[in-house]
Amino acid sequence: MKLLFVAISSFFVFTSLDQADSSYYDKIVIHSRIRAKDKGPNVCALQQVVGTKKKYFSTCRNWHQKSICNKKALVLYECCPGYMRLDGGRGCPAVSPIDHVYGTLAIVGATNSQNYADRSDLRREIEGNGAFTMFAPSNDAWMLLDAEARSALLSNVNIELLNALHYHMVDHRLLTKDMKNGLTVPSMYNDLNLLINHATNGIVTVNCARIIYANQIATNGIVHVIDRVITAVGNNLEETIEATDELSSFRAAAAASGLFATLGTGGHYTIFAPTNEAFDKLPREVLERILSDDVAMKALLHYHILNSVHCSEAIMSGATYPTLEGTNIEIGCDGDSLTVNGEKMVNRKDIVATNGVIHLINKVLIPDAAMQILDLVSSRQTTFSELVRDTGLSAAFTDADHTLLVPLNEAFNEDVMAFDQRILKVILQNHILKVKVVLNQLYNGQILETVGGKFLRVFVYRTAVCIENSCMVRGSREGRNGVLHTIRKVIMPSENSMLQILRDDPRFSIFLTLIESVGLTEMLTEGKGWTLFVPTNDVFESLTTDELEELTRDKNALRHILLYHLLNGVYIGDGIEYGVTNVLKSYQGSRVMIKLVNNTMLVNNVKTKEADLLANNGVIHVINSLLFPKDLPVGSDYLQRILTKIIKYIEIKFIPGYTYTEMKIPIFTHIFKSNITREIGTTITRVIPYETEVREFTRIVTTKPEINIIRGRFTHSETSTRTAHFNSRTPAGLRRSRHARKLRQRKRKPVRA
Repeated sequence: MKLLFVAISSFFVFTSLDQADSSYYDKIVIHSRIRAKDKGPNVCALQQVVGTKKKYFSTCRNWHQKSICNKKALVLYECCPGYMRLDGGRGCPAVSPIDHVYGTLAIVGATNSQNYADRSDLRREIEGNGAFTMFAPSNDAWMLLDAEARSALLSNVNIELLNALHYHMVDHRLLTKDMKNGLTVPSMYNDLNLLINHATNGIVTVNCARIIYANQIATNGIVHVIDRVITAVGNNLEETIEATDELSSFRAAAAASGLFATLGTGGHYTIFAPTNEAFDKLPREVLERILSDDVAMKALLHYHILNSVHCSEAIMSGATYPTLEGTNIEIGCDGDSLTVNGEKMVNRKDIVATNGVIHLINKVLIPDAAMQILDLVSSRQTTFSELVRDTGLSAAFTDADHTLLVPLNEAFNEDVMAFDQRILKVILQNHILKVKVVLNQLYNGQILETVGGKFLRVFVYRTAVCIENSCMVRGSREGRNGVLHTIRKVIMPSENSMLQILRDDPRFSIFLTLIESVGLTEMLTEGKGWTLFVPTNDVFESLTTDELEELTRDKNALRHILLYHLLNGVYIGDGIEYGVTNVLKSYQGSRVMIKLVNNTMLVNNVKTKEADLLANNGVIHVINSLLFPKDLPVGSDYLQRILTKIIKYIEIKFIPGYTYTEMKIPIFTHIFKSNITREIGTTITRVIPYETEVREFTRIVTTKPEINIIRGRFTHSETSTRTAHFNSRTPAGLRRSRHARKLRQRKRKPVRA
C-alpha cells in the first residue's frame, strides 16, 4: 500500500508539472484520451499500421484519413502511459507501480534490456541512487539489431554491452516536455551526444529511434522505450560523407562548392544525398553544365539539404520543408519507404551524424534555379516548347535572362496551329520578354517589351494577374537564365482601337451609330484603359427605324445610357474574381455589377455573348441586351416605351419630366509642337485645350505656322515644306449630315440584325 501511495504521489507531481509546459507529444496523448473517452478512464486511442507492430498516438490528419504513410491503420484502445487495468474494472483506473529504473524496465515490457542490464552489471547502478533517463530498446528492437553486432555485444558484456547500454542513458531526468527539437544531450558513455528531435506531430526520436512508450516514472529516474538500438555517433556530416563510398560524386561536388564549411561545423541538417549511381543517370551535358556553373552547382547541392533534422520514423505523412537553396521540397512516406517530392527514391535511411542525418537517394534533385528556362516547361506546356525549338527561338535563351509567358497546350487550338511557321514565330515572340520579370515585380499598367519589339500591358486584379488577353495560372518558376509564367491563352496584342473594332464588325453598326450621334467616338480612340459592353444589332431588332431615330432625340439622355456601358479600367474576363459580385463604377456614375459564373461573365445578370475583344486602348465584351442604370429614371414617354421594348432584365422607372444632368465628356489636351527656324533657333510648344471636337495633330514644320480657329476646332496652314503625321477625323458637321442620311435611309428600309 505504501508503494502504491508513493507511485500515485510521484505520478501526479510529475504530471502536474508537465501540464504547465506540455509538449507536442503530450498534446497528442491528450487528444488520444479524448478520442477514447467513451472507453473508460485513462484509455488512449492509438493507430496500428496493418501488417506491422507499429503503433502511434496519431495526429488529427492521420486519424481522419485512417492511414499512416498511405497504409491502412486500425484503431486500438490501450491504457495511456502510466496507467493500468484492474480485474473487472472499466478502463484503466489504476496507476502503474513505481520502482527503480531496473524494475521499471519490466513494467514497460523491456525485459531484454533488463536482462542485458543484469548481464553487464548495470543493474546495481540503476537500482541505486541517482537521477537517470534510460532510452530502453524494446524487445523487438534488440531482435532487429544485426546478428553480428548483437553477438559482439553479448560476447563482451562487461565492456561492449555495458558501454552500449550507457550510451542509451543520460545522468538526469528528461521528460518528453524537456526534449526540445534539436536538443543534444551527453550520454553516460564518454559524454558522446544523443541527438533528440521532437516533431510537431508528437513523435520524439533519439538518434532517429522513435520513443514508443514515454515518461514511465521511476524512483530514480525516467524510462522511455524506443524502437531500435542506437549506436554511438562521433562523426559530423562532413566526416560521414567522406567515409561513405557511395557518395564520392556528391563529396567531390560538395568540396568544390565549399559546402563542407557548413556541414563540418554545427547546425542540425537533413541531407538527401544522391549516390554515385544517381549522378551517373544525369545526361552528360546537363551534369557538365551544372558543374561548370558555380551558381547552379551551389543551388543544386543546397536543394538537397534541410536546415532541420527529419528522421524517417518521425514522418507519418507528406509535408513540405524549406531547403538551404530557398525553395521547398515535400518529404513523405509510403509504407516503410521515404518519398521525396512524391517519389520513392531513398535507398538507405537515417545515417546519423553529430549535427544531422543523411538519407541516400537514387536520383539527383535539380531545383529550378539550376535549370535552363526551357527545361522548366511542364508536361502541360509541351506544345510551346516544341514550337520554340522548331522555329529556332530557343537559341536566344543561352546567355541573357528572359521571361517566358507559356500558354497551356489547350491554348494552341486549330486556328493558331493553322498559321505558317513565319507567323507562328511572330506569335511566339509575343510570349518572350527581353528581360527577366518575376511575379512580384509586375504591377497594373506596366508595359513589357517582347523580343519581337511588341509592347504588352499588365493588368493586376484582386485574384489574378493578366498580360494582354491572357491571365496567369499559379506556378511561376524562376530558372538559371530567366523566369517562366504559365498563362491560359495565346497572347494576341491588338493594334486597333475600340472604335476601329466597332467599325470593322457589322454586328455593332447600330450601337456605333448611337455612339457617333452623341459625339463619343473620340473617347473610344483616346485613353489607354476602357472596358466597353457592346450590344449587338439583334438587341435593337424590335425597334422601328423611327424609334431608332427617336432614341437619338435627347442627346444627353442617350449619352447617359451609352456611358453606362463604359468603365474606366480594363477588366479581362479571366481577371474577374470567380463566384463573387464585383461592384464597379461606370463612367456615367452608376454602379455596374459583374460576376463570373460557369466561365460566363454576367453584367447586371446579363450574359456576355463574347468576352475579351482586346483593343489597344481597352477591351470590349459583347452582350445580349442594352444596359440601363437601375437607379436612373426615365422622364419621357417615348424613351420609356423604346427602352422597355429592348431591356427586359429590369423594370424601367418613369418620373414624368425627369431630366438628366449634363454629362461631362473628358477634355483631351493636345500638344501642338512646332520647330520654327529663326536666327536663335527658338522652339515653341503650344497647349490648346478644346472640347471633344479637338483632335490630335503632330506636325513638324520649318517655318512659323498660321493657326486658324474654326467653330471650336483648329486647322493648320503652312506655306513651306512640312512633314505631317496626324490622326484625321471627319469634321463634325459632315459627320452629323452623314448620320442624318443614314437615318433617312433606315426610314425607307427597316433595320434588321
